[in-house]
Amino acid sequence: MQRTPLRPRARRARHLPPPRSTRDARALLQDVAAGSVTVEEALAALGTPAAEDLGFATLDHDRARRKGFPEVVFCQGKTPRQAAEIFGRLAAVTPRVLATRATPEHYRATRRIVRAAQYDELARAIWVDREPGRPRHPGVAVVAAGTSDLPVAEEAVRTLDLMGHAADRVYDVGVAGLHRLVRHAPALRRATVVVVVAGMEGALPSVVGGLVAAPVIAVPTSVGYGASFGGIAALLAMLNSCAPGVAVVNIDNGFGAGYLAAVVNRQIHGAQLPARARRSTRSS
Repeated sequence: MQRTPLRPRARRARHLPPPRSTRDARALLQDVAAGSVTVEEALAALGTPAAEDLGFATLDHDRARRKGFPEVVFCQGKTPRQAAEIFGRLAAVTPRVLATRATPEHYRATRRIVRAAQYDELARAIWVDREPGRPRHPGVAVVAAGTSDLPVAEEAVRTLDLMGHAADRVYDVGVAGLHRLVRHAPALRRATVVVVVAGMEGALPSVVGGLVAAPVIAVPTSVGYGASFGGIAALLAMLNSCAPGVAVVNIDNGFGAGYLAAVVNRQIHGAQLPARARRSTRSS
């Protein structure tokens, strides 16, 4: 008796992340040509819209390809539900998401949607990282004048980590006791970019700028007594720094400083990583 040949069992379609760069798109098409990815799976991955309208927000899903890192959620002024929904939609299409200026209420709402979300109370940041073991670029130092400046400094550190950079912390080394800073001078001189966070009179970036050859990104904080005017005194001092190579971001903008430091460090160190490490950090 002739047996009827068995039909191959249909494979369940996989949910593939959208390509985040031209290299990713090329690799996806090569997988289709090789037969390891079906046409339907590739179409689903490529079908993620560049912009998504949530009614109260329009998400920029193309930002990771253009800028090297996905859109970041600024939680201040958003309700917990709004922040959580934005975070959840971003987390559905990218392995790393960051939300800044987040409260515990924002975090609780986000955890109900993204169980893998984590919260750093000091940095006031929510994040998810589905590739925690990827290599980090060395070369960034984050310096804080005082303990009161740590929330802003830690926001910069968290941003750097998610963007693929390992930050060396140098904390509580303000100008009231410069001997505390001097012992870190050799390590600071080895850095390729330095973030300096300071409130009060904002003098620390000028001091560091006079000691190192690397670019210094100064971050004024709102820490200080009344005449500091919520960080304006530190901002003006940093803008008027006589040390060359000092650039300034906005008051309390640890995220902006961390992001800029990551961009600078990536340009300096990116080509020096092994090929495999470059592929794994390309989206950072």
